[in-house]
Amino acid sequence: MPDKQVPTPFLPTLESLSEFACPEWFRDAKFGIWSHWGPQSVARQGDWYARNIYVEGSEHYRHHVRTYGHPSEFGYKDVARLWKAEAFDPDALMDLYVRAGARYFVAQAAHHDYFLNYASRLHRWNAAEVGPGKDIVGLWRSAARRHDLPFGLSEHLAATFSWWSVNKGADTTGPRAGVPYDGADPAHEDLYLPNHEHFVPGCEELPVTPWYTDNAWWHQRWLDLVTEMVDLYQPDLLYTDGPPPFAPNDAQPALTAAAHLYNTSSATHGGRNQAIFAHKERQERLRRIGILDVERTQEPRVSPVPWQTDTCLGSWFYNDRAVYKTPAHVIELLVDIVAKNGNLLLNVPQLPDGSLDEECRYLLAELADWMEIHGEGVHGTRPFREGMEGPSGVTIDGFREDRVSWTSADYRLTRRGDTVYVFLMRWPTDRRAVIRSIDARDRVARVRLLGADSVQPRFTQTGPAGELVVDLPEQAPSRYLSCLAVELG
Repeated sequence: MPDKQVPTPFLPTLESLSEFACPEWFRDAKFGIWSHWGPQSVARQGDWYARNIYVEGSEHYRHHVRTYGHPSEFGYKDVARLWKAEAFDPDALMDLYVRAGARYFVAQAAHHDYFLNYASRLHRWNAAEVGPGKDIVGLWRSAARRHDLPFGLSEHLAATFSWWSVNKGADTTGPRAGVPYDGADPAHEDLYLPNHEHFVPGCEELPVTPWYTDNAWWHQRWLDLVTEMVDLYQPDLLYTDGPPPFAPNDAQPALTAAAHLYNTSSATHGGRNQAIFAHKERQERLRRIGILDVERTQEPRVSPVPWQTDTCLGSWFYNDRAVYKTPAHVIELLVDIVAKNGNLLLNVPQLPDGSLDEECRYLLAELADWMEIHGEGVHGTRPFREGMEGPSGVTIDGFREDRVSWTSADYRLTRRGDTVYVFLMRWPTDRRAVIRSIDARDRVARVRLLGADSVQPRFTQTGPAGELVVDLPEQAPSRYLSCLAVELG
């Protein structure tokens, strides 16, 4: 008789993969750091630099021509060789991330630019052979393991075949009009791809349509590369930038990759899968094969299943013009997301050499100080009832991440064991916190104000519903969000 305690392997089918259950490590972690870093950081101009240098008249095109030369002669292949990562110290960075409260780490394995940040055996345009001369992903993985962090990978290759077609164009005006960009040279096709079918002159500045290609060769190429990533690094999380490739027309590559990810994890964890396939498909049919990731926004309310927001402190790749989120904004995002059963994955942009600028280091230091006191209300918690109370909330509209104008009636609530953590989204000027989510159903034994050990807040459960009323000191213990630990008994 087979051992019923050992789950059967996942098959590359919707039925089998729908048996996926989110591992507890992810539900407990709540906060991760992401290194969204690669050759596109070289110019310090932000996201999509590789593509936009081939879009005549764009800001990236002008910067590139005036800094490096025309893309018919000095293209992205040459930019990639400029990336050296000479100050990259993954252990020192991981120490900063752990102190700031990160409980998992994600490294970018490949962006849309078809450059791999690891020592690939399938593709020569990789960081071990071109540019840094280092297995960037391998170094990140070793550092994460030394710090006992679950390790994830992000891949953005599914859209590459269409996204990367602009390198087949040429200027329409000016001194190089009609001179093909270097992507049209067959000698460089292994980086720039045989994707002429997707290049439409004059449409370079429009959104990439279709985002996914029906090209069968690329479907297999994507699967081969993702399989290689899983085999080399056994990630605990694999993030794909979009719906499961190549939905809606052909999701089979994604199903095959997810099954391989889960079975690889099961083989190293006593038959129990501990890995996660994170993707951006909300349709229930495909959503169940992993967890939902929402970019630069979030869910409006508590989700019955875990999910993740991914966002960045500034731009996805280093941008010397970016306006960074403040520590207060990041903390408010984190608390709001965690109270809704989500995780926050935050990209902290690295300079081309691999180091962090002063603003990023300041943010991490502020997070570390806040987490030292308030982390007990974040890590290892679950939402308490509705998770949220009060009139205010984030705007759910595309990639908007406006900071919310919270009021003193706004609370976010988490729970661990018999303790409910009530985050005060704004400190009340009348020094009274009226919390209606804790009511006559609950017997409050004690209230603590985190960061104010000498304060014993007075509390009552009054009113027709027995809501909790807490008298607060004149001064908040934190210049960011403060938190009440309400012990039920």
